[in-house]
Amino acid sequence: MHSPTIPLYSTSIFPPKLHIFTPSRRLFSRTVLLQHRMASFSRIGVSSEVGGVRSSSGGDDGVGTLMEFVGKGGVDVGDELVVLFHHIQYACKRIAALVASPFNSTLGKHSGLEGGGGAGGSDRDAPKPLDIVSNEIILSSLRNSGKVAVMASEEDDFPVWITDDGPFVVVTDPLDGSRNIDASIPTGTIFGIYNRLVELDHLPKEEKAMLNSLQSGLKLVAAVYVLYSSATILCTSFGSGTHAFTLDHSTGDFILTHPNIKIPPRGQIYSVNDARYFDWPQGLRQYIDTVRQGKGKYPKKYSARYICSLVADFHRTLMYGGVAMNPRSHLRLVYEANPLSFLVEQAGGRGSDGKIRILSIQPVKLHQRLPLFLGSPEDIEELESYGDVQQKVNPGYEV
Repeated sequence: MHSPTIPLYSTSIFPPKLHIFTPSRRLFSRTVLLQHRMASFSRIGVSSEVGGVRSSSGGDDGVGTLMEFVGKGGVDVGDELVVLFHHIQYACKRIAALVASPFNSTLGKHSGLEGGGGAGGSDRDAPKPLDIVSNEIILSSLRNSGKVAVMASEEDDFPVWITDDGPFVVVTDPLDGSRNIDASIPTGTIFGIYNRLVELDHLPKEEKAMLNSLQSGLKLVAAVYVLYSSATILCTSFGSGTHAFTLDHSTGDFILTHPNIKIPPRGQIYSVNDARYFDWPQGLRQYIDTVRQGKGKYPKKYSARYICSLVADFHRTLMYGGVAMNPRSHLRLVYEANPLSFLVEQAGGRGSDGKIRILSIQPVKLHQRLPLFLGSPEDIEELESYGDVQQKVNPGYEV
C-alpha cells in the first residue's frame, strides 16, 4: 500500500545529512544539552562512561552522537551495522515528525488508509493510518540501506524479503501505542536486529524469510526502542550495555544522554492495567495487594503508574526501576517482548513471562503472543515467587 502523503514528510523535515549550522553553533547546542545530561546523572545514578570512553561535548576524546557512538569512536559495531543504524535513525526522525504533526489526524482520509486491518489482530487491534505509514517509512529506509535481507513487522501478515545479500534481519513494531495518539500520549517504535541465517539461503524465499524472522531472542545482535514524547529518545544495545540518545531538533542529531543505563535493583512502581484486577489469577492479585501495602520484600508502599503505551511504560521502568507488565497473552514475542527483554537485561534487569526468561523462548509463530513482565531483577524475582501470575481468562478481549 502506498500513501501519497508520505513524501510531504520525507524530504523537508530531517534529510539524511544536515549541515545547517556552523560548527560553533552545533558545538554550543551539544554543550548545553550535555550539561543538562551530566546534571541528571547524579540524580538518577547513571554512569557517564561508555565502554571506557568518557562522554563529552562531541570532541575528539568523547562520543557525542549516535552515529559517532556506533562508529569507530565508540563501540565500533562494524561498517554494515553503522549503515543500517543511519537508516533506522532517519526513519525514526520521519515518524517523530509525523507523530508531532498537526495533520496526522487527517492522514487516513487523504491517503485512503481508513479501515485497514492489522496482521494477526482483532478489530480492537486494527491499525490506525499512522501505523501503516510508519511501517512503509521503515520498510523504505531498510530497503535503501542495502543491509537488510528480511523485515518482519507487526503490521504485516508475513515477512518481506528485501535482498538476497543483506546481512541483517529486522523485526519491528512500527508504532506502538498508536491508539493513544489522538490524546497526545507517548508512542514508540521497537526494533530487533539479527544476523541473516546464511545456512537457509538455499530455501525458497518465503520459507527462509519466515525462519530468519523466528530466531530466538538469544541471537539478537542489537535492539532499539524509540520513544516519541516530550523528547524523542532512541535507546539501544549491541550486547554490551544499554544506552539512550535524545534527538536534538536544532541539529537533527541523536545525542548520547544516558550512557550505560543501569536499572535499579528494585523500584517502587508497578505498571499494569489494574482495572482488570478481578480477572487476574490469585497469585498476581496477592503480589499487587502486598507491594502496594508496603508488605513485600521492599518495605515501602508501591505506586501505580500506567500509560498504556508499552514503550513509555518500559522507558520509565528502565529509568526508575520497578516492574511493567501485561499479565495476559497479548504482547508479541517477536516484535515487543524479545527486543525489550534484551534491552532490560543489558541494563541489569529481567524480562519474564511470569515463569521463565523471555529470551529463552523459541518463537514458533510470527505473531505469537504471551504475558510480559519487565523490570528490576529483585522485583521480577519477587513477582515470580507468587507462582500464578499469568492471566488465562480474558473477558472482553479477543486474543
